[in-house]
Amino acid sequence: MSRLLLRGRVLTFVDEPKSIDDQSAYSYFEDGAVLVENGKVVEAGEYAALASVAGPQVQIVDHRPHLILPGFIDTHLHFPQTQAIASYGAQLMEWLNTYIFVEEQKFSSTAHADFIAGRFMDELLRNGTTTAAAYCSVHRTSVDAYFAAAEKRNMLMIGGKVMMDRNAPDALRDTPQSGYDDTKALIANWHGRGRAHYAISPRFAITSTPEQMDISRALVREHPECYVQTHLSENKDEIAYATSLYPSARDYTDIYANYDLLGPKTLLGHCIFLSDREISALAEARSVAVFCPTSNLFLGSGLFDQGRFKELGARTSVATDVGGGTSFSMLETMSEAYKVLHVQGQRLSPFASYYMMTLGNARALGLEDRIGSLRAGADADITILDSRAKPAMELRMRTATTLAEELFILQTMGDDRSVSEVYVAGKPMKSGLDKAAASHGARSLPELQPA
Repeated sequence: MSRLLLRGRVLTFVDEPKSIDDQSAYSYFEDGAVLVENGKVVEAGEYAALASVAGPQVQIVDHRPHLILPGFIDTHLHFPQTQAIASYGAQLMEWLNTYIFVEEQKFSSTAHADFIAGRFMDELLRNGTTTAAAYCSVHRTSVDAYFAAAEKRNMLMIGGKVMMDRNAPDALRDTPQSGYDDTKALIANWHGRGRAHYAISPRFAITSTPEQMDISRALVREHPECYVQTHLSENKDEIAYATSLYPSARDYTDIYANYDLLGPKTLLGHCIFLSDREISALAEARSVAVFCPTSNLFLGSGLFDQGRFKELGARTSVATDVGGGTSFSMLETMSEAYKVLHVQGQRLSPFASYYMMTLGNARALGLEDRIGSLRAGADADITILDSRAKPAMELRMRTATTLAEELFILQTMGDDRSVSEVYVAGKPMKSGLDKAAASHGARSLPELQPA
């Protein structure tokens, strides 16, 4: 029996904050601790009380004055786009064809997929993210690499092979039958193995024929335990193209509804230009609209109207959307989310931001019993935040007087340097990442040419 007592300032949510003053939504312990045993949270509370019951064999790790929170959760990103992040000058459809489809063809190579999968998982951890829902490429090798890398680190991860049989390069197309067969085999191999969860992943309506959408419906009916992930209403040109391919649908959302792909385990990336009818349809199906602020700004797509989703009772989550998104950091993502909403007259409080990154996203995934909080019995996925990690942050913190101020400084100025340590199922992970990266050795860089 291994016991670990993490000491610091503990913050964990029990509900969504209704306002910046809603202290009932969270528990905060100034001199707090989290007691961990065999990868699970035993209890979070005051340090003195937990130290007295922890037992003589407990290992105490003192993280003061840092904040102890649940690990961050990212509900939409693309692991094969790791090396395509920060690709210049294109909106969605041009960006896909110019950069992304070229990059994803590399994942037919097992060696490349394995290398990027390892770096991808480490980058998540470096930024305090312990769970993510990600798209792999069309290749089975990419899915095997993704889940194998997650399994090696014992991370709770969601992922799946993209299915696309048209409007993509030949090297990235499957067929309805091969997409079905590959997905069935991957579900059998990975879903429920350790901490792995599978997501059935038709990329979006533009790259799937009606026959493949039918196959997707069959997979969802046969595997209701799996997630479904796809894209919806990210870009106006995309909307026009998708609806032209499915002329009988009332709108873009109706395409997915007609193939029974909407449900409480469905994650729909972007959802920027939805009508009230479409949002109401998502609310009725209990599907999740995923807010991707850095991607939406970087690709010039548009502004997500979170207030309208709340008014119409639809569920939402938040995500980085790497590589359209420009950072693996959920802190930087929430900084952009604040700005996207602020320019629309909507206010996102610091407490709401941290709720969204933790318990809110866990609830969106239906995994709130396992991740997203420091409740007794939860998996001990934990992030330690240093609000003075950068000189400018340290200087700003000298004037901070409240927890809300500190959280907002972290959200607005923080990045991977603000993540002091990360625990996955009770095991410290970040402290070993730099040593591991150094052991790989520097790779030679290509000669750079002027534009």
